Amino acid sequence: MSTASSHTPNYTPWHPRWYRPRVSTWWWLGSWRYLKFILREISSIFVALAVGMTLLQIAALRRGPEAYERFQHTLRSPFATIVGFITLGFVLFHSITWFNLAPHALAVRVRGKRVPALAISLPHYLAWIAVSGAIAWLVMR
Repeated sequence: MSTASSHTPNYTPWHPRWYRPRVSTWWWLGSWRYLKFILREISSIFVALAVGMTLLQIAALRRGPEAYERFQHTLRSPFATIVGFITLGFVLFHSITWFNLAPHALAVRVRGKRVPALAISLPHYLAWIAVSGAIAWLVMR
């Protein structure tokens, strides 16, 4: 028997070591599918950031006009503007990829046949547009 360090098992001639090639930390950059998956996971952080900013905005609004104005002034800084645009991009990416995954998550069958993917994802997009339009109408009027 050979002597090995405490973190590797002892091997005998009848139990060879398995070949395990080293994998780079950046393995996911090699394929668009993997990159999209990682970006979608990272986008969750920005979705949480958007929710947090909305909650902070509501809290400032509840504290009164002066507190809300201070909060709005903070959001006008170049840093907050850049973070806001990055957050918007990631939230849009997150929403679009989620709506595109919906047909795979919802296996809807009618008379034994699977409903086409477009019939599942299209209502999601239409609802998104309708809700966004209603919110824009409320805010802009």
